[in-house]
Amino acid sequence: MKEQMILKRRIEKGDFNRGGETSSKLKGLLRKLGVEAIINRRITIVTYELEMNIIIHSNGGEISVLVTPDKVKVMAEDRGPGIEDIERALQPGYSTADDEIRNMGFGAGMGLNNIEHYSDDLEIETEMGKGTRITAVVNL
Repeated sequence: MKEQMILKRRIEKGDFNRGGETSSKLKGLLRKLGVEAIINRRITIVTYELEMNIIIHSNGGEISVLVTPDKVKVMAEDRGPGIEDIERALQPGYSTADDEIRNMGFGAGMGLNNIEHYSDDLEIETEMGKGTRITAVVNL
């Protein structure tokens, strides 16, 4: 398998109706590339959490996925408030989601924690009032 960008999708703020589409599409693409099921599952979880974070917490953004012979790199970039305290945001249960989001069943504060747990490498860059860029790598 050569290095290739296999997915690039725009994610809209508040688009809960399409939430999960990006990770679902990616799962099928990775299956076609022969990625082992357990690794595919990890990548899909990471992508779903990134996708939902964009939908819930930002003003929209984009997810791109790059596959190389030895890893899958999922990159999420959003326009939004930024993350005030990354260490705190990585703690299980910490959330800045409002009551409306929580009443919908989202915003339990496990997103970044799950991304960190299922990634082999995680980089978070954020600027308050501008947005956040997250790169999660899963080794093949």
